[in-house]
Amino acid sequence: VQLQASGGGSVQSGTSLRLSCVLSGRTFSGYTMGWFRQTPGKEREFIASIRWSGGTIAYADSVKGRFTISRDIAKTTVFLEMKSLKDEDTALYYCAAGYGVIISAQRTADAYSYWGQGTQVTVSS
Repeated sequence: VQLQASGGGSVQSGTSLRLSCVLSGRTFSGYTMGWFRQTPGKEREFIASIRWSGGTIAYADSVKGRFTISRDIAKTTVFLEMKSLKDEDTALYYCAAGYGVIISAQRTADAYSYWGQGTQVTVSS
């Protein structure tokens, strides 16, 4: 399984970015896809997750109402639409995939077996 994240960049606060994560290597039925972010010296932080089969979307409180996770089954791609970006959204963003992730674990990085390489998002005022 391979995950390739892209779409990061340097933007001003209040603007938008869309991250993409292209998945390959197998079919993803039964998988949950997640987005996490990390800043130096801190643990990886859950952002959003979605079941590949649909439904069961979850968001961190810090991004709820501003970020939207979605997936395109035909393109085997997961997206993270980020709006109203804030300085504190600056981080390295990772996409992840895990098989059979139960709902109570979907916010936990350890529940995901496969990770992309990360894409940097820098937001400045």
